[in-house]
Amino acid sequence: MPEAIKFVRELPKTRNAKILRRAIRAVAVGQEPGDLSNLENPQALEEIARAV
Repeated sequence: MPEAIKFVRELPKTRNAKILRRAIRAVAVGQEPGDLSNLENPQALEEIARAV
């Protein structure tokens, strides 16, 4: 069971509309998200970082 649930406006997606779960996980635990060259909306990761 999660300790807390955080809501954000959008999730980081590729140009094919796939959610980049590995990037979300990396930002949540404070690691480097890796290659984000195919990310359509990088501001979504910034919002997730602020929420965490």
